[in-house]
Amino acid sequence: MKKLTLLGSTGSIGRQSLSVARQNGYEVLSLAAGKNIKLLEEQIREFRPKVAAVFDEAAAKELSLKVRDTSTKVLSGVDGVLEAAAVKESDIVLSAIVGIAGLLPTLTAIENKKTIALANKETLVTAGEIVKKKAKENNVSIIPVDSEHSAIFQSLNGTKKGQLKKIILTASGGPFFGKNKKELENMTAKEALRHPNWDMGAKITIDSATLMNKGLEVIEACHLFDVTPEKIEVVVHTESILHSAVELTDGAVIAQMGTPDMRLAIQYALTYPERKEAFSRLDLTAVGKLSFYKPDTDTFGCLPLCIEAFNKGGIYPAAVNGANEESVRLFLNGKIGFLDIERLNRMAMENAENKDNVTIDDILLADKAAREFVRQNA
Repeated sequence: MKKLTLLGSTGSIGRQSLSVARQNGYEVLSLAAGKNIKLLEEQIREFRPKVAAVFDEAAAKELSLKVRDTSTKVLSGVDGVLEAAAVKESDIVLSAIVGIAGLLPTLTAIENKKTIALANKETLVTAGEIVKKKAKENNVSIIPVDSEHSAIFQSLNGTKKGQLKKIILTASGGPFFGKNKKELENMTAKEALRHPNWDMGAKITIDSATLMNKGLEVIEACHLFDVTPEKIEVVVHTESILHSAVELTDGAVIAQMGTPDMRLAIQYALTYPERKEAFSRLDLTAVGKLSFYKPDTDTFGCLPLCIEAFNKGGIYPAAVNGANEESVRLFLNGKIGFLDIERLNRMAMENAENKDNVTIDDILLADKAAREFVRQNA
């Protein structure tokens, strides 16, 4: 029986991960979450973890009182989350904390030699080289959970080194596919949150609307599969059935398809290399057709911006990611317009100053500086 640590248990991926754990009978040893202690209490009472950690210290105190009749130890703050990530008996850590907040807990799990099921793309976006080096030093496997990267990972199974021609990374296009900049000027958060295919959290859904999410996924794919952006073709696929594909040197294209259900990718990461019973099954005749388009990078400039940040290297991916986290927060709170997200992200990246031999501290400082720049220029 797998023994699981789940970082980000109350978010969209976290809830779906616990659904997978429930169906497969996994033992959940530790949980970590933000402020949703009502849901976290329910999870504690169902799964009876040894440890539960809450970033917010006041919320942790409240939770501790609510679950004092259980054997679960409640931890608080960043240190508490790091302790939860390092629980000794855990086999696999599913990293699903949204944003750069997931970086340090994921690194802690790697340093404690845990297999990583990675749903937190920002870990590799901001600190890919450091994370990969740590994983190699500790002989730790990183298995992707994002549906696109899971599809690439599955499609490359059995492929020898040197046979990959390019990665075909699919994008749903989000709720604003086909619109131009003029049409996007007055789009509200409510409209941007209406994703046509996927059930995701608010931040990732806005990133899908701007194509920032796809830009971050290009960076993540570069690190996961040791390629450059030139070997990645982004293709808009509005049905979200073909999750991504690889083209090999002989012209063969191998793809992974399935229903747009994140539990499929989550389960594969947790059961790899085994496969378990499906949550949902694909009926191609019901789908009818599959459509593919080139992305409109003039209208949705966050995609090329991320590629530019990766090519510049150093702290630039962390800067553009930090700026985006802050600009999305402001947009969701009605403080800026939809198109301001891209504008502020670019300004913050161009304002950043690179460093040689980048450390985790440099990355965290770049993230903080980019957020502050966005707040001051919003």
